[in-house]
Amino acid sequence: MKILHLSDTHGKHRELHVLPEADVIVHSGDFTWAGSENEAYDFMDWFCALPYRHKLFIAGNHDFCMYGVHTIDGLPSGVHYLCSSGVVVGGLLFYGVPMFMQDCVDGQYDKRLADISDGVDVLITHNPPFGVLDFSDYGTGTVHYGDTILMQKILALRPRCHLFGHNHSICGIEVHSGITFSNAAVLDDNYDFVHAPNLIVV
Repeated sequence: MKILHLSDTHGKHRELHVLPEADVIVHSGDFTWAGSENEAYDFMDWFCALPYRHKLFIAGNHDFCMYGVHTIDGLPSGVHYLCSSGVVVGGLLFYGVPMFMQDCVDGQYDKRLADISDGVDVLITHNPPFGVLDFSDYGTGTVHYGDTILMQKILALRPRCHLFGHNHSICGIEVHSGITFSNAAVLDDNYDFVHAPNLIVV
């Protein structure tokens, strides 16, 4: 199975004109800039029209208009918004956890991570795990911004893949302990396109 992974388009999704073929396309959050409903609708119109059989997306910290939304009515067949929920595609369980700042502040985000059940093949979050494709250097030295609780959960679950974004300073694919990690933030820290989406073969 080929998974096309992108993240952190921040309202610039329509500037992505040529995307490679894949069985599944996954957007791991921050599809809006200001978090408005109009931005979200524009993204969903674009995303639903893409020529992929299976399309999955989650919300990131910028997408605060999605806070409290657990399901979206009217999505075409094959398009799934994952909000602490999963869907089986091609025999693989994809599970997505959104990232909202309200949840991070009140501890609900950690609870969402704890509630991920066993058997997940492809985990989708917005933020990275600690120590993997999560660092930035803003002139003060390299700092890791990943989530330690998330990393502990991944090592316990051992999914085939973990897809995320959030950190714009680094984009790429790494394999650790048999798990494929993908940070597909396509914009840099200045919100300019500098990276292509990641293509992963599972």
